Amino acid sequence: MASDVLCEVNSCTYWASGNKCDATKIYVVASRNEASNSEETDCKTFKKKEEDSFN
Repeated sequence: MASDVLCEVNSCTYWASGNKCDATKIYVVASRNEASNSEETDCKTFKKKEEDSFN
């Protein structure tokens, strides 16, 4: 697995400084039967961060 996974979703529990994903595992799925671009994928690892801890 890639050692540096970048993420810009700062409302996620796993978002870390430098736009890094701090999750130990990442689960990405196609939002349709077959994805042909990044807009057709979804990160199922996303977990909403507590509101008082947004950066």
